[in-house]
Formats: sequence, structure tokens, C-alpha cells
Amino acid sequence: MAGSTPIAVTMAGSDSGGGAGIQADLKTFSALGVYGASVITALTAQNTRGVTGIHDVPPAFIAAQIDAVLSDLAVDAVKIGMLSRPEAITEVASGLSRHGVSAVVLDPVMIAASGDRLLVPEAIDTLRRALLPQALLITPNLPEAAALLEAAPAEDLASVRAQARLLLAMGPRAVLIKGGHGEGPDSIDVLLDSEGFVEFTAPRIVTRNTHGTGCTLSSAIAAGLAKGLGLRDAVAAAKDYLTKALARSEELAIGQGHGPVHHFHAWW
Repeated sequence: MAGSTPIAVTMAGSDSGGGAGIQADLKTFSALGVYGASVITALTAQNTRGVTGIHDVPPAFIAAQIDAVLSDLAVDAVKIGMLSRPEAITEVASGLSRHGVSAVVLDPVMIAASGDRLLVPEAIDTLRRALLPQALLITPNLPEAAALLEAAPAEDLASVRAQARLLLAMGPRAVLIKGGHGEGPDSIDVLLDSEGFVEFTAPRIVTRNTHGTGCTLSSAIAAGLAKGLGLRDAVAAAKDYLTKALARSEELAIGQGHGPVHHFHAWW
């Protein structure tokens, strides 16, 4: 049984620039009043301009981190981010099964905001088979949804809905296809769960500071779940948090490329 302190765990890669990955996840958890723990799956040499190196954590050490955290902390939700190789995916899937974790938000991270690849192509099939069926929710953007389906990116709402149905058939209990890569004045995220479709709409924020948006949204959803919100309410709250973090991102002067969102916009 979870204690009175909501706890979420991120299983993802480290971003040395601090804008995405483990760092963004832990900032998001803290900003939303959730205690954050971590399982680091990879180290990246990264800044706002790009990724210059990836060092994969050995699978056995990923397992050791999972067992250390989940055997001790009363974890309410898990967010999964960058898993760069098939071996890491398999180890995380095994750890979730071993510890009976059910509130899993899977962000199928494939490409960084800079355009650098974070997931080797041969790992996509392992992601489909091993992790999608264990997820409460998967949160692909338009290119990631297309890659999971080996299809072209959806170009309209009908296509997004069709791809969401196909993804749901792969085993997750719900699918949220994010609209940040779309066009138009609004950013529309489409959720498909057991009750059907629901759309979450917010004004599209025009900014270069988009580094870590996917990580932040999925972590905010996990934080909402950890605090006891239902899935739809957790998605709505996360969408609102990210929109405000994007809107305030221009107040930050971080790096020379795609800067981060303002995770702590409510405080400074």
C-alpha cells in the first residue's frame, strides 16, 4: 500500500544539459508535489544543440536499480522514457513484471528535439512486444506513433484516431497521441481509452524552447496518477502544466539551441 507521500519513479536516460530525460522528469515531479526516484537507463552527452554521445547502462545494473527502488519505496506510478537498446527494454519489462507495477506511463522516446536519434531502429519491435502491453498509457508524438505502426505520420484528426486504435490493439490500456508536431493555432492531444476518444486542446505556443516537452508531459501525467487522479484528469492537468511551462519558457536563457520549458514557472 502506498503511504501518504505520493511517489513516482522515472526510468529513462540522463540529459547532461538538464532539459529533458531524468532531469526534466524529476523537476516535473517536484513541481507537482510528488517525490521522485529514478532508474537511469542511459547517459547522454547532450545540450540544447544536440546529443554528442550515448553511454548505455548495463542491463544488469538497470535491474539492480529497479529492484533497489521498487523493493523499498511505495511507488504509485512509473514513467518510462529513453530506452535506447533492446536489452534495456527487456530488462525494464522484466522488472515491471517482477514487481507487479501497473500504473505505467510509457513515452516511446525515439528522437531528441535536436533531431538526434535516441532509440536504435532494431529496438522498436522489442518496444512493441515487451513494453506496450504493460503500459497503462503510451504517449507517442505524431512521428513516434507512425514509427510504431510503420506508417506515415497522421495528417488530420481522422488519421490520428485511426492510428490510436491500431496502437491500442497492441496492448496498452490507453493511448495519447500528442499534437505538438502538428500544425494550426491549437495543439490537440488525442486520448483513446476504454471509454472512447477525448481531445485535449491548448493554444500552440510559438517558442524554440521545446526541449523536454514529451518527457515533461508524460512525467506530469505520472505525477497526477501518483496523487490519485483518474487517467483523464491526470492528462488534463498535465496538459495545462506543460502549456504554462512552454508559455513561460522564454523567461529562461538556457543554451544556444532548443532551450527547456520552465518547469518551476509557478515559483520563479
